[in-house]
Amino acid sequence: MSSKEQLLHVIFLPYMAPGHMMPMVDIARLFAAHGVRATIITTPMNAQRFKTTVDREIKAGRHIALEILPFPSVPGLPQGWENLSDTPTPEMSMRLFRAINLLQPQIESLFRAIRPDCIFSDVLFHWTVDIAIELGIPRLAFSGSGFFNLSVAFAVECHGPHKNVDSESESFLVPSLPNKVSLTGSQLPDIVKTKTKFSEMFEKLKVAERKSFGMVVNSFDVLESAYADYYRKAIGIKAWGIGPVSLFNQEEADKAERGDMATINIDRYLNWLDSKGQNSVLYVCFGSLTRFNKTQLAEIAGALEDTHCSFIWVVPKVLKTNDDKEEEEWWLPDGFEERTEKSGKGMVVKGWAPQVLILEHPAIGGFLTHCGWNSILEGVTTGVPMVTWPTIADQFFNEKLVTQVLKFGVPVGNEYWKVWATEETLLIGREKISSAVNTVMNGGKEAEEMRSVARRISESAKKAVEEGGSSYNDLKTLIQDIKLYRQK
Repeated sequence: MSSKEQLLHVIFLPYMAPGHMMPMVDIARLFAAHGVRATIITTPMNAQRFKTTVDREIKAGRHIALEILPFPSVPGLPQGWENLSDTPTPEMSMRLFRAINLLQPQIESLFRAIRPDCIFSDVLFHWTVDIAIELGIPRLAFSGSGFFNLSVAFAVECHGPHKNVDSESESFLVPSLPNKVSLTGSQLPDIVKTKTKFSEMFEKLKVAERKSFGMVVNSFDVLESAYADYYRKAIGIKAWGIGPVSLFNQEEADKAERGDMATINIDRYLNWLDSKGQNSVLYVCFGSLTRFNKTQLAEIAGALEDTHCSFIWVVPKVLKTNDDKEEEEWWLPDGFEERTEKSGKGMVVKGWAPQVLILEHPAIGGFLTHCGWNSILEGVTTGVPMVTWPTIADQFFNEKLVTQVLKFGVPVGNEYWKVWATEETLLIGREKISSAVNTVMNGGKEAEEMRSVARRISESAKKAVEEGGSSYNDLKTLIQDIKLYRQK
């Protein structure tokens, strides 16, 4: 048997959305860097987002490869739309989900043909646990969120504290958690409060989670160790925190191309930031899925003009009410872009931005974020306080970790969870936005306290992934656990 065949072989199956795909690709690269043979299953358009990064790993002599499957055709879904970030409406997103589900037979056949030592799949691919059991190999589930979210979700489901209040706007404490965490009914996912079209799928996710070998989380001890312990005890399975995996990207090219290719030349960002003072620039980004209507975008633009700080704003696509790909995707108030760029106050980005590269620049003093877990971690690793604006998925729970538990962020004040990133929400006025931004960016006592907390956590994050750190040790333990399973 050749040395290559003797290598531990793990197949990675990321879900087709940027927040799921980016960290799993980083994890596959981490495994390969630790002597594991890693294969990533994806589709043609998704492969384009990280192929150059994987090619660099191969050139460096690491055993990593892509297995590219043709993306299924679904009526009404344009060719080339293979990622959730492509879909402009809930209807189009549902078509994409159906297309992704059609990949299951191809992927199962691939697993049977390759017979890897381990299947490492996104939690949303719940059916992979059954094929893993069939093959007699472990299935690792990957949560695109953190232990805090998993713990809060479990506690809310288990204790039902939202059932003891009289209105959606009344706050309640979540029982049994290590810290006091306050929520309102309006901030909870619909699926917690009633049966929805996703209820059956989430029940399958929970069953698969408990049948899996364990859960892998992009996190580290200092950030949420109490919640890692809570989750392990509550669910009764193994769990490893191996993050922040974004820190594996040390080269500028890896940071610049993480997730996709930037729409603006990297030097333009860096030269502009170099011209600004330390902690003087607010970075504004709502992730790759969030959509706002033109009224909300105008309020954000007005708030940024009202504040005294400079800013980089990654403009979200305009909310659409139909599937017309030709409709204008980005919009700003007349003259806004020209005024802010002429004055030097702001830089507007339409498309993908190299977030890690921007956030680590010393000029960045704050981060207005949608509270996606990747963004939380990328902000944490660079030590910047946050202005929080959650809308969907796990974002409201993540916000509470930042604002109530660790206390290095200020909420804008959105109170209403929504099912889709492409749905309208209640308007947040420019005064509320600028007030939250000024609290973080004005250099006062509260801002400095938040900045001090953020810097402390940043140092801990970097130590966690170094040799001997908590995440480094968890990664080594995880790989050893898979090897021991193979030896049974």
